[in-house]
Amino acid sequence: MIPLSDGIPARRTPYVNIALIVANFAVWLLYELPNLQASVNHASFYPCAVNGTCHSPLPWGVAWITSMFLHGSWDHILGNMLFLFIFGKNVEDSFGHRGYLLFYFAGGLVATATQTTVTLLAGTGTHVPNLGASGAIAAVLGAYFVLYPKSKVLTLIVVFPVRISAWFFLGAWFLYQLIEADFGLMSASANGGGVAFFAHIGGFVFGSIVATALVRARRISTTQPAVSPASVF
Repeated sequence: MIPLSDGIPARRTPYVNIALIVANFAVWLLYELPNLQASVNHASFYPCAVNGTCHSPLPWGVAWITSMFLHGSWDHILGNMLFLFIFGKNVEDSFGHRGYLLFYFAGGLVATATQTTVTLLAGTGTHVPNLGASGAIAAVLGAYFVLYPKSKVLTLIVVFPVRISAWFFLGAWFLYQLIEADFGLMSASANGGGVAFFAHIGGFVFGSIVATALVRARRISTTQPAVSPASVF
C-alpha cells in the first residue's frame, strides 16, 4: 500500500518536517551518491560497536544520528520521504516545531536502540551497518495513529486509489512489521543486509506512547482540522 494523501491540511507551515526532508535529500545527493558504498560504510550505525566487538568509523554515539540521514537506494529514500511528507506535517502541527524536532530525534534513538538490543541478543547481523530514517518516521506514524486515527488516507493498492482510515492503514503497517521482524534478523544474518523491522516496531511503539501521554496530560489535542476540499481525490 502506497499512501498518496491524508486529506488533512497543516494549520501552520511544517518548517521542521520540510527541513528534515530537505536534509535527507541533501545528504543523499551530495554525500552518498558520489560514492555510495563508502558513505554507507563510514556514517552508518554498527550494533557491534556498542558491545565493543568491532570499531565503527564514527563513535556509535554520533553514528546513530548520522545514520538517520542515510539511505541505501532511490527506492529507500523516496519511500521514507513520502511517508514523512504525508504524516509528519500533522504530527508537527500537534507537537509544535521544537517539540516535533525533539520527538523525531528521540524516536530515531529509541528505534536504533531497539534494533541494536534485539540484534545483539540474537547474535546475528551485529556487523551489518544500520541506516535510514524509517525508525524516526515510524515514531511519527505511531503518534499519527493516536492523534489522527479517523483521517482518511488515499492509498494506492496495485493501481487502484482507495481511501481508508488511518487506524487501519497504520495498524496494518505495524502488523506487517511484527510479522516480518524475525525474517529481518534472518535476512541480515544470511545476506549481509535486510530491513530493520525491530527499529520500526520500537519507533512506532515509542511514538504511540508519547502521543498518548501528551494527550492525557492535555499538552496536545486530538482535535483534527477540517479536511480541505482541495485535498480530496
